[in-house]
Amino acid sequence: MIERWIVLAAEEAGPVSNKMGGIWNVVDAQAVMLARLVARGDIESGLHILVAGPNYPTSGSDWNTGKNRVTDLTGFEKLDMGQELDKVLGELNASGIETVTGQRTQEGIPIGYVLFNTNYYQSHMVHWNNQQMTRNNAIKTEAFDLVGLDSMNFERAHYGWEYNHYINLSYAVSELVRGLARAPEEIAKKYADKAVSEFAKSVMPKVRVSLHCHEFGVFYAVARLKKLGVPVRSVCTLHATVPGRTAGYKSLQKIAQGESKMEIGTPIGFATLEALARYADAVTFVGDSTMKEAMLFYRLKGIVIRNGIDLETQEIDWDKKDRCRAKIQEFLADSLYKYRDGQSVKKENIIPIFTISRIEIENKGYLQLLDALMLQDHLLKHRLTGQRHAEETRVVCFLIAAHGPKDKEKLPEGFPINLTPEILVGEEIRLENMIKDRGLDESELISGRRMVAALLYPQWVGPDDGGLGMHADEIMAGCVAGIFPSQYEPFLLTALEAGREGTPNIVSRSAGYSDALKKIKRRVPGLGGVIIVDNIEAHPQETVLDYALALDYFTWTYLDDEVKYRLLCEESFSLARQFSWKEPVLEYYKNLVA
Repeated sequence: MIERWIVLAAEEAGPVSNKMGGIWNVVDAQAVMLARLVARGDIESGLHILVAGPNYPTSGSDWNTGKNRVTDLTGFEKLDMGQELDKVLGELNASGIETVTGQRTQEGIPIGYVLFNTNYYQSHMVHWNNQQMTRNNAIKTEAFDLVGLDSMNFERAHYGWEYNHYINLSYAVSELVRGLARAPEEIAKKYADKAVSEFAKSVMPKVRVSLHCHEFGVFYAVARLKKLGVPVRSVCTLHATVPGRTAGYKSLQKIAQGESKMEIGTPIGFATLEALARYADAVTFVGDSTMKEAMLFYRLKGIVIRNGIDLETQEIDWDKKDRCRAKIQEFLADSLYKYRDGQSVKKENIIPIFTISRIEIENKGYLQLLDALMLQDHLLKHRLTGQRHAEETRVVCFLIAAHGPKDKEKLPEGFPINLTPEILVGEEIRLENMIKDRGLDESELISGRRMVAALLYPQWVGPDDGGLGMHADEIMAGCVAGIFPSQYEPFLLTALEAGREGTPNIVSRSAGYSDALKKIKRRVPGLGGVIIVDNIEAHPQETVLDYALALDYFTWTYLDDEVKYRLLCEESFSLARQFSWKEPVLEYYKNLVA
């Protein structure tokens, strides 16, 4: 009999945090799908699923002040996954490694959470190699001895606080996994008689522990376990690479030219942690470009296992789309009337579109998007020349990008139409200035100079965001189209999420999603529920024009041909359905139990 544990670890693992998307979505989806597969008999019964990540007990405890996450286990049950885990957690806490735990169920299968607060590791004293030192120094000393991590150098860099957090979290995760792996031996040791102890071990279930680490922040856990000889099956997944992120849109050129030298400014400490994936039994990548980057910069080989989405429904929720679109249109019409000189725009004449991403202006292609919106304005004007009421049509593109969540109490009334300068920071200021420089701000809609506007939405969206007050899926459902013009994008999960809502979208060829689309069957070839724009080989002006033409295509189809537009929505939904999480999670599972 085998008792199997699978531990999913990441810097963003745990309860839902106050940030958009990211690795949290992937880890959460993997945990949920594993539980469903167990419940439905697709994989072995009795599997124990644990999620391991950080705990941020109070505001300000997060190393990233922009995120300022606070861990909230409200609604979770008490962790109850057996005596072995209880004993391991007891030993961890006794040694000074504090844990916060919880549990939830999915189709009757428990998913456990073990979260670590590592902030105090730099002050908590421990006895290590006959010396008294802080736990953080003990961890770094061991890491140097085991794998040669030059922490003294890395912690002096501007990212030193973050580096320390990652190595501390990795250590805590590895101690949890090590405790689980040796639990049978520890239980058997309680018998003084060696023969009895050996007999106890022989009749106890064989414990098999697997560790799946997402992203470099927890890769040291895998390296440490391997160096300590702990029998654990491990997988490391790279969602991007550190050198690739630093190079951004230049990374594609580096791959093409075989240039493995990292860009100036690459955080070498993080790259060194990422290279520790070589200690894993299996390495996976979410897209082809990430795999090529890993080979280029680290000589790291592995397989591609793409991301997916949780899509259980069989049909588009048309009522949701109509309801959300009406809410967006009403919000915009009311706000424009109230905060833009009292002139009105009929809500039914407003066509909302959106993009959503981290605020990385070059990497996310915002320059190309804004130029494309200028061209779309001209295309639309010529399209509608001479048509009845054509001059009343207005396209508003939400640019949902922010440095971090903003306190809605500090936002001005009418946000984001009423966007006061003092609430903007960093790249948000630059992006707003780019909008105004191109005459794409919403005030130009009222004057009639523009039929297309870009509306910066510098907030992490949600019911209490002080603006639309809608979840991301509701905004996606209510918009006529989505556009994702990334210059650097390992996968692009947001395009799938838009497709899940039946919203047509435009994606750049740079995105890993575009590679994946080549390998699946389209419902109606050539229909265009998802349009791919070449931003790799095409001339930059051609790329901008193609974005504009794609936006014009979706906008005009929505205005002129309701039947065809619904077919576009169906095509987008159909493509998204082919990216279920089931197949990727089964692939992960096979690698974790091999």
